[in-house]
Amino acid sequence: MIADWYFDFVSPFSYLQCEKLQSHAHEIRPHPVLFAAILDANGQRGPAEIPAKRRFTYRFVVWQAKSLGIPLRFPHAHPFNPLPLLRLAIACDNRLDAITAMFRFVWRDGRLPDLPIEWAELAERVGVPDASARIEQAAIKDELRRETDAAIARGVFGVPTLAFGSELFWGVDATPMALDYARLGRYDDSEYGRVGDLPQAATRKGASKR
Repeated sequence: MIADWYFDFVSPFSYLQCEKLQSHAHEIRPHPVLFAAILDANGQRGPAEIPAKRRFTYRFVVWQAKSLGIPLRFPHAHPFNPLPLLRLAIACDNRLDAITAMFRFVWRDGRLPDLPIEWAELAERVGVPDASARIEQAAIKDELRRETDAAIARGVFGVPTLAFGSELFWGVDATPMALDYARLGRYDDSEYGRVGDLPQAATRKGASKR
């Protein structure tokens, strides 16, 4: 089965999943999406917007990368604006090799293309010498909006997400679960269906307003 893979370069977990998916490159379709827009659509705050959660999450990313044996170095600031990177991915026709190079630039090497020399090096690395002009093209910007809107319409609520039809697998931790599902093309236990349709016995006051 071919999986649609939704990611944002601002997400270190997307980087970790990118590395885990390298051996499944022929089985995924990458989709760059703006995580901030997905949060807004679902009335959520990002992990970095809750101070205690931010501190824990960053440390958890470091721990998880070590556990997985994946090199990781946070860039000098986070969150950062991922729009140029997302648009550059589209300018690269969403090629996984280019996306991987971009993730590694940020999360393995700990660099941001926020200076002209950094941006020029990354653009050369992914083979888009006219990158600054390309990412300003209306067609590139519109495609990123379409990708993000399509993800929201599909029910994507976070990144990274692997999707098979209506089934969504969120987070790098869910990668093995997604791959198991892909091998069978279905869930192998009726309990998955039952718990997915459980009724709510209580609702937090004000939750529907976010």
